[in-house]
Amino acid sequence: MQGFKEFIMRGNVIELAVAVIIGGAFTAIVNSLVEGIFNPIIAAVFNSDDIASAVWNIGPVALGVGAVIAAIIQFLLIALVVYFAIILPMNKLNEQMYIRKHGHKPVEEEAAASETDLLTEIRDLLAANKR
Repeated sequence: MQGFKEFIMRGNVIELAVAVIIGGAFTAIVNSLVEGIFNPIIAAVFNSDDIASAVWNIGPVALGVGAVIAAIIQFLLIALVVYFAIILPMNKLNEQMYIRKHGHKPVEEEAAASETDLLTEIRDLLAANKR
């Protein structure tokens, strides 16, 4: 029972639970936005009553593009909000914590040496050790 209690009380488990709850609430907001605003606009563009019936006719073939466009818009809205509401602030917070700990901004790492450069350096070091 002690192991289970330690598992549940870990910070990342609690953070995950909070993320799932917030994600569910956020999904409701995005769904309302897509269903109430974007879907009617898309349906109007395709001269349709409903987004699900919005089609693009190419000869004898009717492509149901309305639902796909709505899903893409929903995905982009979620990605946009996640980036600006979570990722960007977390990056700023991490940078501030780094500055507080080290006294300066993090320095961009130099570009990694190519594999050929690394192999050449290893060869030269091995040759130097044989002498």
